[in-house]
Amino acid sequence: MDRITSMTTFVKVVDVGGFSAAARALNLSSSMVTNHIQSLEARLGVRLLNRSTRKVNLTEVGHAFYDRCVRIIAELDDAEQVAEALHSTPRGTLRLNTSVAIPSVIAPAIAKFVALYPEASVSIAATGRMVDLVEEGFDLAIRNTPIPDSSLIIRRLASYGFVVCGAPDYFASRGRPGQPTDLVHHNCMNYSDAPWGPEWHFASAENDQAVPITGNLQANNADSLRLAAVLGQGLIYVPTFVVSDELKSGRLVPILTEFPTIERSIDAIYPHRQHLSAKVRSFIDLVAKHFHDTKWDNPSGLR
Repeated sequence: MDRITSMTTFVKVVDVGGFSAAARALNLSSSMVTNHIQSLEARLGVRLLNRSTRKVNLTEVGHAFYDRCVRIIAELDDAEQVAEALHSTPRGTLRLNTSVAIPSVIAPAIAKFVALYPEASVSIAATGRMVDLVEEGFDLAIRNTPIPDSSLIIRRLASYGFVVCGAPDYFASRGRPGQPTDLVHHNCMNYSDAPWGPEWHFASAENDQAVPITGNLQANNADSLRLAAVLGQGLIYVPTFVVSDELKSGRLVPILTEFPTIERSIDAIYPHRQHLSAKVRSFIDLVAKHFHDTKWDNPSGLR
């Protein structure tokens, strides 16, 4: 029989002074209470209780065993309370993996999270690849590129499109493409970790259009591409949220906007749906609310 249950039953018999009273208190049958006590005594090879028709008395060994059982049960109760507190209030370090472009986008949600929950902190590792959450010890991933089919739980947080853009100085010297096929004549700087490779994708009236591109810069960091474009080096094809500020200020100018681009999602990814910790659950909710509340104006933001 379960040792902890038997110990709890034994303590209850002693505390209430009898088998029948213990059975009522524990919502067990009297025979089950008896079985638990007999199981303990058989395991230990000693008598713990002297029984009479009216009451039970502890033996000398029973006294010593009772004292230790009370301490063990109290420690178990304390452990359960600690676990419940950890589950109900965010605390500890949230180990977060993100795509390279994501940290700056969710920075407001991170700031709010640590302000609301001072016992919590966030450790971010931004990677081009999707990590193994369990093997590498991450609580959560927030990514803006598709992941292979798996048993992971995926919650969509926001949708976004892409934009082709360049600096005014670039267009002044090289001209402006009028349609996607004109990109062959331009310096198109590419995100090297893009799942579609050296192609930029558009939607035409007939079908999706994949346009091969070439350029003098490849990078797995969207900020590198953004800064190079601002300096007039070439054109970039990036998520709209990466260049939101530059588009609003005019440092970058969107082109080919009449040709819709592919749409992707920003997703929260985690291993298990059940018993999600408070820090993970609360952080996901804050990020989702941040995206919901943010007013993004196309083509300079999420949609």
